[in-house]
Amino acid sequence: MNNNNALLIIDMQQEDGFVLENLDTVVTHTAALLESARLRQIPVVYTRHINQADGSDLPRGEPRGADGGPSSYRAGTRQVEIIERLAPRPDELVVDKGRYSAFHRTDLDSQLKALGVDTLIVCGVLTDVCVLGTVFDAFALGYRIRLVSDACTTTTQAGHYSALLIMTNWVYALEILTGAQCLRALDGEDYLSLIPGQPDEFAYQPHELESTIARLQTRLVRTQE
Repeated sequence: MNNNNALLIIDMQQEDGFVLENLDTVVTHTAALLESARLRQIPVVYTRHINQADGSDLPRGEPRGADGGPSSYRAGTRQVEIIERLAPRPDELVVDKGRYSAFHRTDLDSQLKALGVDTLIVCGVLTDVCVLGTVFDAFALGYRIRLVSDACTTTTQAGHYSALLIMTNWVYALEILTGAQCLRALDGEDYLSLIPGQPDEFAYQPHELESTIARLQTRLVRTQE
């Protein structure tokens, strides 16, 4: 790996309004990445999804509580805070956002450029929402992206893998790797990863979704062999 990496941890917050698949495992993998990045003085950047308590900044159609405020990620509650095991240090950057992408109406891009970062190691939640939106915007802005597949999750395995398929098909030169292989890369050791060879490499029709997910799973498992 080059020396211009940053670890981008997306929305690993205490919000409990969603049941996420394999969250404990994802937290463990993220904690290992965090420890490695800190040891190597790789910049660590967190995002937090936060909705104003009065609901004034909610996008059209987003669910509201009985008081008209947001039903999740409400400012001023513990739900918006980072999970304690992954808590940021005082000198680490925390970017608050009100939309899916970490780049939308934030200074994340300028902060990364000021640090000389050109490559993002991405992990977090939800794979098919904020991770997906952030990865597409990072790609549009010219960043290299290394997505740690087992340090991301969402509400279902189908949603997780569907998002991985979309990113694999259309984020050119995306590198997908497991947490274990990412740690090897950070250590300067030989590592394995999946880099799609062509656009839409994992194209599928509706009836082929299950078999295509299985094909992607197989390719990702091979990166660990």
